[in-house]
Amino acid sequence: MTSMSDPMEQARLQSRILIESLPYLKEYHGETVVIKYGGHAMTDESLKLAFARNISLLKLVGIHPVVVHGGGPQINQMLAKLEIKSEFRQGHRVTDKATMDVVEMVLVGSVNKSVVNLINKTGACAVGLSGKDGLLLEARKLAMTIDHGLQQPPEIIDLGSVGKVTRVNTQLLNSLIQDNFVPVIAPVGVDKGGHTYNINADSVAGAVAGALKAKRLLMLTDVAGVLDKDGKLIEHLNIADIPALKADGTLTGGMIPKLDCCLDALSKGVGRISVVDGRVENCVLLELLTDQGIGTVLES
Repeated sequence: MTSMSDPMEQARLQSRILIESLPYLKEYHGETVVIKYGGHAMTDESLKLAFARNISLLKLVGIHPVVVHGGGPQINQMLAKLEIKSEFRQGHRVTDKATMDVVEMVLVGSVNKSVVNLINKTGACAVGLSGKDGLLLEARKLAMTIDHGLQQPPEIIDLGSVGKVTRVNTQLLNSLIQDNFVPVIAPVGVDKGGHTYNINADSVAGAVAGALKAKRLLMLTDVAGVLDKDGKLIEHLNIADIPALKADGTLTGGMIPKLDCCLDALSKGVGRISVVDGRVENCVLLELLTDQGIGTVLES
């Protein structure tokens, strides 16, 4: 009898995993896959390294990953260090000029370059971008209102320099992809007048995936995926299922805007979307290249 400590048994297991990945490598070869990178996967050192290796492996086998990253915890740390108070409304950070300066400094100047550097060290060639580079992400100010019912007028919320993507420069992204680079995008946009906007990373990932007509969009989160009311993973969701899950309270908090971004991306031609647990090492490869996969898959 052999055990998992037996080198030959380990080699057989590795061979089976490689064989299992073959149809997926064939399916995604030459295709674009957008990955929204955020949460715990960006703060744990071992997970950061595993993510970079996953991205490099995809590129080296002929799949075209495009990374959109967040950076909320890093922004919070810098704001606290500078003694700048943060306010959130409806899940969005109210972004005045001082906060916007910090957001741009952290996302573009620190987090983006850290992700790029790690991917480069693991074998691929990444290029860091913000929405200002080549007008990659054109944006406008996000208008937000809260409906308080029939007896009161809606409340208009001024979020400051919080934006929404209006256009993605796919020519720039496709040029980088064709030249074998991995685009790594910080969620900072700009309008035609040159005003800078802080944009939700989920929204940017959905907009980029939709504009590129990506084969897959992976949204890394700090939960197992979309959960039912008993806390169990929902492995597959159809667009038609979403309204009922909202109505009965199954979907709450940050998962609602995340799935709204997913629905928008599907409507624009993205093949399939997965909400994936970024706390699982090698979650990108597990979702894309294995039979089991992890997380929740959304399809139209």
